[in-house]
Amino acid sequence: MPLADPAVDTYILQFPAEVQARLSAFRERIQSLVPDAEESMAYGMPAYKLHGKPLVYFAAFAKHIGFYTTPTGHAAFANELAAYKQGKGSVQFPLHEDMPWTLIEAIILFRKQENEQYQRK
Repeated sequence: MPLADPAVDTYILQFPAEVQARLSAFRERIQSLVPDAEESMAYGMPAYKLHGKPLVYFAAFAKHIGFYTTPTGHAAFANELAAYKQGKGSVQFPLHEDMPWTLIEAIILFRKQENEQYQRK
């Protein structure tokens, strides 16, 4: 089991219970799918690195959860993410909708593969 960063615990606990549950689910999925990922806080949000390179980030806002996958992770799933508000390398999942966990997991695994390929070079 990867080491949990206490700062991420503190971050998650500042939100209402429903939002905490979603943030914890993000964390658990990342830790499960990429057990070697390093957890920390960066840019004021939970951040994960693999082989010293950014993997994914997530953050809670008033009406959505932001998921930051770098431009490559975002571009690879452009069609699947088209229904959501987006920015360069980010997507917003509204709090009033179910989370697309299968899609989120696929993006995490894609970014894991990218980082592993980078490590092999």
